[in-house]
Amino acid sequence: MPANYWPWIGFNVFVLIMLALDLGVFNRKSHVISVKESISWTLVWIALALTFNLGIGHFMGNDKALEFLTGYVIEKSLSVDNIFVIALLFSYFSVPPRYQHKVLFWGILGALVMRASMIAVGAKLIAEFAWIIYIFGAFLILTGIKMIAKQETDIHPEQTFVVRLFRRFIPVTRDYHDGHFFVRHKGALMATPLFIALLVVEFTDLIFAVDSIPAIFAVTTDPFIVYTSNVFAILGLRSLYFALAGVLDKFHYLKFGLGLVLTFVGIKMLLGHSPWRIDTHISLGVIVLILTGSVIASLVWPKK
Repeated sequence: MPANYWPWIGFNVFVLIMLALDLGVFNRKSHVISVKESISWTLVWIALALTFNLGIGHFMGNDKALEFLTGYVIEKSLSVDNIFVIALLFSYFSVPPRYQHKVLFWGILGALVMRASMIAVGAKLIAEFAWIIYIFGAFLILTGIKMIAKQETDIHPEQTFVVRLFRRFIPVTRDYHDGHFFVRHKGALMATPLFIALLVVEFTDLIFAVDSIPAIFAVTTDPFIVYTSNVFAILGLRSLYFALAGVLDKFHYLKFGLGLVLTFVGIKMLLGHSPWRIDTHISLGVIVLILTGSVIASLVWPKK
C-alpha cells in the first residue's frame, strides 16, 4: 500500500458512485438489456478506463500508464472467457433475460471484494517471497496449455461442491418469484433458482481470478495498478456480456487465443529477472496481435 491513501480512497469512491448510479438510477427496474444499450455502456466503461489511464500517465508517469493499459487488456480479454461460462450458466438455469442484469450486478460486486482480497494476498506474497513469481509463471503456462488443448464439455453447475453444500442448509424453490433471491414459504426461508445462479457465477469468477490475477502480476507488482486495471475490466464485464452473449459462438478461436495469451504471460513472468526480460510495450503488442488474430481467424474460418 502506498503512503498516500488518497488515490485508493478516490478510486473506490468513484466505483461506489458508479455502482449506485447503475442500480439506483439506470436499472431501478428489471428489464431486458438491449444490444444497443449494452454496447453504449461497454464504450462508456472503455472510455472511462482510457481516461483513467491518461490520469495515471500524468500523475505517475508513462511507464505506469503502459503497465495499466497492458494489465487492462489482459484482464479484459480473459473476462471474455468468463462470459462464455456465464452464458452457459444462464442457459442451464433458464434465467429470464430481465433478471440477468441483477445476477451480474451482485455477482460483479462480490467479484470486486474477492479480487481485492486476492490481489492484497498476492502482492504480500510476492513482496515477502520473490521466488513465488516463478510458481505463478509456471501455473499460467500450464493453464494456458490446458485452455488450448481442452475440448468443449457439458457443464453441470448443480453438481458443484458449493451448490450441494448450500442445498444442505437452505431449501430452494422451483420458481423465480419475481426476481427475488430469497422468499419465505410457510414461515421457512427458501432460496430461489436466481440465487443459485448468482452463487455459481461467484464461484466461477473465483476460479477465473486464480488465472487472471497472477497474469497481471507478470506486468506489474504495483498493487494500485493491479487493482485498478482489474476493477475496470470487471465493471465493464456486465455490459460486455449483453453485447457479446448472442455472438460468442462466432469467435470459436478466441479460447485458443486466450490460452496463448496466458502461456505468453507465464513465459514473461519466468523471464522477468533474466537477460531475456520482455518489456511491457512488447508484451502489449504481442497480446493485442494474438487476440486480433484469433478473432480474424474465427471470422475467416467459421465454425461448422
